Amino acid sequence: QVQLVESGGGSVQAGGSLRLSCAASGITISTYYMGWFHQVPGKERKEVARIYIRSDSTWYADSVKGRFTMSRDNAKNTVYLQMNSLKPEDTAMYYCAAAGILWWNSAGVDYWGQGTQVTVSS
Repeated sequence: QVQLVESGGGSVQAGGSLRLSCAASGITISTYYMGWFHQVPGKERKEVARIYIRSDSTWYADSVKGRFTMSRDNAKNTVYLQMNSLKPEDTAMYYCAAAGILWWNSAGVDYWGQGTQVTVSS
């Protein structure tokens, strides 16, 4: 019943931009903490960005701070990740995440999207 459907991934050159979308169904995102994680093969899944319930305060990993922006559109029940000034080290699978209680790590996430690939060439 709950689905997080992601889109917007692709291949870009270093310095380029992408906008990822996560359209939710079965939950109302305004009542959930929402986040974005990324993962490369052989590595742990790492949190990139987070947005809090009601206040829409955000948190970003140091590696993306100043380049990525997370936002909600409650009317569309969708969250976004605007990625600017992309670097080759941003190359990863990006996953949308939702939880009713704020997670400490990826194991605490209630729902995951299917992932969308972002590839940044040098």
